[in-house]
Amino acid sequence: MASIPLSARHLASAAYLAAAVFGAFWGVWGASLPRIREQTGIDDAQLGLALLFIGAGALPAMLFTGRALDRWGLRFAVVAIIALGLAGLGVALSAHGFVALCLGLTVVGATSGATDVAMNSVGGRAEKLSGQPILTRSGGVFSSFVVVSSIFTGVLSSMTPVSTSFFVVAVLAIVAGVRTAQALAVELPHSAVEAKDLQGSAHRELKYTPLLLIGVLGAITFATENAHQSWGAIFLEEELHSGSGFSALAPAVFAGVVALTRFSIGALRPHHFRTVLTVGLMAATVGTVIVASATSVHIVIAGLTVAAAGTAPLYPTLLSVVSRNVDEVYRGRATALVTVVSYVGFLLGPVYFGFWAHAMGLRNAMLATAALSGILIIATPPLLRLSGFAHQRRTSGSALLEGPQ
Repeated sequence: MASIPLSARHLASAAYLAAAVFGAFWGVWGASLPRIREQTGIDDAQLGLALLFIGAGALPAMLFTGRALDRWGLRFAVVAIIALGLAGLGVALSAHGFVALCLGLTVVGATSGATDVAMNSVGGRAEKLSGQPILTRSGGVFSSFVVVSSIFTGVLSSMTPVSTSFFVVAVLAIVAGVRTAQALAVELPHSAVEAKDLQGSAHRELKYTPLLLIGVLGAITFATENAHQSWGAIFLEEELHSGSGFSALAPAVFAGVVALTRFSIGALRPHHFRTVLTVGLMAATVGTVIVASATSVHIVIAGLTVAAAGTAPLYPTLLSVVSRNVDEVYRGRATALVTVVSYVGFLLGPVYFGFWAHAMGLRNAMLATAALSGILIIATPPLLRLSGFAHQRRTSGSALLEGPQ
């Protein structure tokens, strides 16, 4: 870390803090969902409908946050982080019916979407300054806190109200927000000078096609990843009759391997992105095929491990490709657009799997999921070339700007 500029180290610290809050929130949320459903007194169909409001709140908030970051700077991340913690606590305290839950989840989606874009913008800025894979490491922090907070919430669930874990996350969010503000206060004088120098290029328009192409790649990688996370436990129970205890291993193993993989490849420099994408997609495809053909729980877990290791670096690597090519004056909007398009894949991944599962069974649905990553192995190189990102640039993002190249 000694060779990394001080400003980049402060930014990296801010990105990791935001990722910790983000992961802690979603770990608590996932583990608390059964109790929240019980508290609201709704059925499964109503819960499924209510969960759609998360996406409804997240997508417009992501686009707004991109513009807010470009206009008001990275300090907007502080607002997003604290708001997410408070929104989760608000839902836990106020969700006592279907309407209240839908309203609360809209706010949760909005604050979650804002935090997602903000932390990736901060991490992207740190990565560009340092040349280190900050986004991949912050993804590892996120996954780690999902696992830890899920376990923490499970331990507390039988002893405390559902709001207790959300209160802890809210406190963590406030502390992280304060520390992030301090980190950005150190970095901003440096970035302000660079941003001033970049104003001369601000009259040129941001190119959207390259970002949309990267977003499509991100959407398919998210669809593959979330299909495993959402359906892995069900696959174990219905295909191998593992029982609820063993089936819970599926999402836990997947999230744990994702975290370990992201930390492990943190030693790789960002310019190895083509190799990371290719190897990751091959592993995701092979691992999913292993799961589809498994005849025992142990083989399923082995397949999930390979698939998780493969999908883990894909989205952070794609964000890194964009981040290292974008001018500071457009960083927020560029990050937001890629995140929004990718998030659509996150929402549709479980739906895609469910469609195939209903039509052809769970094993064939796994093969259909493997087909997604298999298609990406072929599609990624040409899509990267079309986007202008086939070769990692060292300059300030000319691929994303209209005008003289």
